Amino acid sequence: MTIGLVGRKCGMTRVFTEAGESVPVTVVEVLANRVTQVKSQDGDGYRAIQVTYGKRRPQLFSKAVAGHYAKAKVEPGRSLVEFRLEAAELADVQPGAEFTAEIFKAGQLVDVTGTTIGKGFAGTMKRHNFAGGPASHGHSVTHRAPGSIGQRQTPGRVFPGKRMSGHMGVKRRTIENLKVVEIDVARNLLLISGAVPGSEGGEVIVRPSVKAARLARRKSITPSKKADAKKDGKK
Repeated sequence: MTIGLVGRKCGMTRVFTEAGESVPVTVVEVLANRVTQVKSQDGDGYRAIQVTYGKRRPQLFSKAVAGHYAKAKVEPGRSLVEFRLEAAELADVQPGAEFTAEIFKAGQLVDVTGTTIGKGFAGTMKRHNFAGGPASHGHSVTHRAPGSIGQRQTPGRVFPGKRMSGHMGVKRRTIENLKVVEIDVARNLLLISGAVPGSEGGEVIVRPSVKAARLARRKSITPSKKADAKKDGKK
């Protein structure tokens, strides 16, 4: 299954293995994701399901969004997120269906997407890990300055994308191949190894690992199938 779940980052803790090793984990609360729309190849040009989670007052939505929820007969949630579907995947799913933490398994590899913590305005040393200027030997005032940002008359400008001071954080980032250490279905919790983007309470999207699925497909192709594929390619 290629779909994932939308949840909320609760914070970090640790769990112990049977060997007594401490494993740092991030706790993600994944309340039941309710399907609000099913998109088809004929009507939308691609197959996908749109889901929401949690609760939110209808007064906080525009009339269009409120009507969207009303059409699906689904209680308004915190946000709307889409998951692309494979050709024949979830062919019979309908608006109102729910997906819970049970779609994942302990030991499974996942990709987690979130918005990084905002750091405000930051200099080049903090934002881009610049080394800074000399700290002694007559050097003064510009210990943390970025240095030269351009050339002389030619080309006479600063190139786009130059790493400089500016707003740091609040970027959409994905951490790949994290392991699901434990699943608490009763409390709708996923314990995922390592750290994930975002602050406590921030929204995160947990999907099955793309690279792990790609590797599994490659392993499933036998040498005979590879040879047949090469012959078809030559033809």
